[in-house]
Amino acid sequence: MNFVYRYLATGQSLASIHFAFLIGKSTASLIIRETCVALWDVLKSEVMSQPTTAEWLDIADGYLRTCNFPNCVGAIDGKHIRVVKPIRSGSRYYNYKNYFSVVLMAVSDANYCFRYIDVGAYGSSSDSAVFGHSTFGRLLASNSLQLPAPQLLPGTTFPAMPYVFVADEAFALGANMMRPYSSRGLTTERRVFNYRLTRAQREVECAFGILANKWRFLQRSGLQRTRYQAATLIQLDTCTCIHHAPLMLHKCLP
Repeated sequence: MNFVYRYLATGQSLASIHFAFLIGKSTASLIIRETCVALWDVLKSEVMSQPTTAEWLDIADGYLRTCNFPNCVGAIDGKHIRVVKPIRSGSRYYNYKNYFSVVLMAVSDANYCFRYIDVGAYGSSSDSAVFGHSTFGRLLASNSLQLPAPQLLPGTTFPAMPYVFVADEAFALGANMMRPYSSRGLTTERRVFNYRLTRAQREVECAFGILANKWRFLQRSGLQRTRYQAATLIQLDTCTCIHHAPLMLHKCLP
């Protein structure tokens, strides 16, 4: 188990694991893969279960307190994780940043903790399309997330506003999804709104930064990942995310 965490946390090659722990490269590769799958299967229901209505309200209180953005229950964004181009995959994994990747889609609270992740979409897919086809996106569209009932914004008497998730311009506007105004012809009120929304949405971007700095495996370039292909990298990525989830962070596990 020690060399599994060392591999994920330091981003070292399997060759260094081989010399440090006197274990074969193929054996180390198999152990790392199977350990990550087992950790995800055991912990996902405990640390990334769907929040209850009371938990959504706690998340909203966190956003109001830290970002001064009321009725917000999460920030949504996607991160591209480098992969080696799979055989006969065409350009499906090739993204707009000019490298091959899979998309890590995540929903974060105001404490930089992931509440939901989806890993494995093609790098060529847009964030909005990835989110729309994800389990979380379908639950949001069908009103199945047990979100709190609409409430009045602070300092107002009418109307009651729904609880929303915030995202950037790549996502579509919805009843429970809020994005900034277009940058063209902004009034002072809209500029202030965009600033407030961006302040709340950057929580998920900060969460990605913390994740990548804690688990240096995510920073390795595609050329350094020749031993692992896209399917295996998805398993390793989910394992690093599960260790960044709320309960794992609070318990101070490795």
